[in-house]
Amino acid sequence: MKGIVFTEFIEMVEQKFSPETADRILDECDLASGGAYTAVGTYDHREIVSMVLKLSEISGLPVPALIKAFGYHLFERFVLLYPSFFAGISSAMDFLSRIEDIIHAEVKKLYPDAELPRFDVARENEDTLVLTYHSERHLGDLAEGLIESCIHHFGAPLTLLREDLEQPGQPIRFTIRR
Repeated sequence: MKGIVFTEFIEMVEQKFSPETADRILDECDLASGGAYTAVGTYDHREIVSMVLKLSEISGLPVPALIKAFGYHLFERFVLLYPSFFAGISSAMDFLSRIEDIIHAEVKKLYPDAELPRFDVARENEDTLVLTYHSERHLGDLAEGLIESCIHHFGAPLTLLREDLEQPGQPIRFTIRR
């Protein structure tokens, strides 16, 4: 997993909780990297899982809520860090419908070794977009937070429905409607 995910997670913990909480997480988790992350580095995704579990233990908040909140934070940061991804796009539906063909393609140009989740994108009609999330990392809560933040960013009144397909760890369908 790319280091930007790790550096942004630490930043979110510092902002929403405290720098001391971030330090405690880094100190108490047994991280192969030692907790020293660079945005362009690549790290084992289990390290972020370990840090989220520790944050849940410290804060008393459930893991899914923390991961979703991180997705929300991460999208906000992407808006600031990668404005070119948003150039010429005026709605969440347009942005999300381009996630694979444009956004993930651009990410791969920046980070060729990035292991991204995959989204099957289906535009059912003008008012309905269906994204089916596939990832071996099983971070559907992160995807949900990213999607919710995208909807908020563009400001249109949309609804988001999440359906976990079959059993945990399987694809997740997100339906976005006007």
